[in-house]
Amino acid sequence: MAEQKRNVFQDMERSLKDVPEEMRGKVMNDVAMAKLAMEMASLFTCNYKSVVGGMFKTNPNIE
Repeated sequence: MAEQKRNVFQDMERSLKDVPEEMRGKVMNDVAMAKLAMEMASLFTCNYKSVVGGMFKTNPNIE
């Protein structure tokens, strides 16, 4: 009478397999390169606002 419902999450867990080491290394290398590209872009773009603001800021203590 009481039908048990199938848990799809348990089915998903059973279907997991280990990733081959060469694939894992390639993915980790790609992630590292993407992170490096983002940090380099941030280095050259995000600081423009503070640099330009500092160039036009006047110091009231200097006469």
